Amino acid sequence: MGTSIVGLGMTELGRVYGRSPRRLAADAVRLAAADAGLALGDLDGLLVSHGMSGSPGIELADTLGLRDLRLLALVNSYGATAGAMVSYAAMAVLNGSATTVACVFADAPLKPKQSAGSAYNRDAPAGKAEWYGFGGMTAALGLRSVNSHYALAAQRHMARYGTTSEQLGAIAVATRRWAAGNPLAQLREPITIEDHQRSRWVSEPLHLLDCCLVSNGAVAVIVTSADRARDLARPPVHLWGWGQGHPGHRKERGSDFGLATGAAASGAAAMKMAGVTAADVDVCELYDCYTYTVLVTLEDYGFCAKGEGGAFAASGALGPGGSLPTNTGGGQLSAYYMWGMTPLSEAVIQARGDGGRRQAPSTDVILVSGNGGILDHHSTLVVSPHAKGA
Repeated sequence: MGTSIVGLGMTELGRVYGRSPRRLAADAVRLAAADAGLALGDLDGLLVSHGMSGSPGIELADTLGLRDLRLLALVNSYGATAGAMVSYAAMAVLNGSATTVACVFADAPLKPKQSAGSAYNRDAPAGKAEWYGFGGMTAALGLRSVNSHYALAAQRHMARYGTTSEQLGAIAVATRRWAAGNPLAQLREPITIEDHQRSRWVSEPLHLLDCCLVSNGAVAVIVTSADRARDLARPPVHLWGWGQGHPGHRKERGSDFGLATGAAASGAAAMKMAGVTAADVDVCELYDCYTYTVLVTLEDYGFCAKGEGGAFAASGALGPGGSLPTNTGGGQLSAYYMWGMTPLSEAVIQARGDGGRRQAPSTDVILVSGNGGILDHHSTLVVSPHAKGA
């Protein structure tokens, strides 16, 4: 018996105001159930993930009026959570702990009349950071934000392998080309390498166009058995494999911080379970909080050799018409930032053939990644429109 994603629910995404994260999450679950042709009462499992807002939690079950659940949990591996939730849901279905599990992420960090950057500002008065121990040393040296830490990782890769800012820019340009075909994308205007290079520094070597969006909204998926999926409303998206990797990087001399990530272990586990290799993958939906994250993830998954991610991206392989369509909805860089639900939702859309202008030519095997923390956590899913072994 296999497992499948049978429902996808997406609220309005982006600068969406006036609804709490809990209300957004509830709306997404309702939309996912309707998409699958299920009633809320058919759900016997609910896995919840929240972002910066700290809400919702497991009280979402009461908001939805769910009763007699057999599985209920709050899950957090940061950007790796979506893939982790889906794998936990699949395992619960396979071992009989539950039959039909909703997985949902919601966040609303954006506020009216405030900049997107302020939503993740650790020094903001409402959530002033408390620096202690060795963490205080990095803060004193200027590493006070996620941007700065990812910039350090990108700089390490550049220093070791000769990766260039223009190569990172090629990822941003390719992603924006895909976004042009996504009516839900926040940014759809074409950009060039020159636009990328002219965009302001956020934390050198990362330009503004190297960095993801900030979005309000919610996305939910529903997981059930492949046998049941055949009788539901929408084409099932079959789960072939999953894996996680949590390397626990230490920023010390001799570490591989910035050079390798948990994608190496996570991807190998997921592809082994699925019975595929990188050469079999038709489409990648990768966590792209930064252009650099895409580059190093491609290397760690084995789509190119270590240190060759920049040249691979610059070759045009990732964009429309390329050999490895990647982030076909515009990703987090151009479409919307719903943590790991951004790549997962697009994978479902592509596997169902619902991509419209951005539909990839072949979607037999789709690889989905999630990345959390500062390259600390990773999840991988391998999905397909076909039942495993069919």
